[in-house]
Amino acid sequence: MRSVPLAVSALHRYPVKSMHAEDLDVSVVEPWGLAGDRRWMVVEATEGRGGRQPGDFVSARTDPALLLVRARLLAEGYGALELATGTGAASSSITVPVPDPATQLPVEVWGSHLTAAPQPAADAWLSDLLGRPLRLVHLDDPTRRPADPRYSHPDDRVSFADGYPLLLTTTASLAALDDALLEHTQGAAEPLGMARFRPNLVLAGDEPAWAEDDWRRIRVGDVTFRAVKGCARCVMTTFDPTTGERGHEPTRTLARLRRYDGGVWFGINLVPDVPAPVPGAPAPEIRVGDDVEVLERAPAGDGPLRTPA
Repeated sequence: MRSVPLAVSALHRYPVKSMHAEDLDVSVVEPWGLAGDRRWMVVEATEGRGGRQPGDFVSARTDPALLLVRARLLAEGYGALELATGTGAASSSITVPVPDPATQLPVEVWGSHLTAAPQPAADAWLSDLLGRPLRLVHLDDPTRRPADPRYSHPDDRVSFADGYPLLLTTTASLAALDDALLEHTQGAAEPLGMARFRPNLVLAGDEPAWAEDDWRRIRVGDVTFRAVKGCARCVMTTFDPTTGERGHEPTRTLARLRRYDGGVWFGINLVPDVPAPVPGAPAPEIRVGDDVEVLERAPAGDGPLRTPA
């Protein structure tokens, strides 16, 4: 059988945290992730349930309706944002410009406290969608937020992603997960699809399932990345990204296949080895079809990377 080199099969960014993916053919890579990835976020406008405070981030973990909102950037990485939901007569959309960074709002995401620029033009639209007062904010300066310090370098930065700049998955690992699910359900279950895992990079090629556990440095096109931690998966993967409905998978099957240290794991988190962008200077890019080379591997057999840096 002919060998198939490892390559990028899909690229995705998520302009607004927890909203629908935007599929890309090519993307600029910045120190904090793909250009435009998770630079916007929905936050609470008032005190609310469970002690929620103004500025606390809102996630599809608790508000799965966010998954159904289509978010699109109207210029590469930095332009106005278009939000849309529904179809036909039930559709609704709004376009909002990047806000003036002179006004800043305190926000919180997974224990990180920083400031972001509010964009009130979308507040009423989002509040109507989720049924409570909400605000939309934009991270004008991603250097404000360090990546999770337990597994990264002190100068690593991240936008509004959970903890790290990029998430990588492979089609081989998804196929192994789907095979296990179909075997356990005697063919009754539908394949899971990659969208519920919300990756930025999807790779396909001859590497076997779960090979990414052992990767420590990779090259995608001309850009190198450090693998810093496997991705322990949460309840968000159990929501169907096309309907917002919650099920039991993939958590049940991952618990049989991929349980380590009390968590279930799928994919790896990456940090790009690129300089901060300079206006007018060429920017590093990756694209669908780029060859991928594994530059450094750890010995196989210990499961996902989960050792602090």
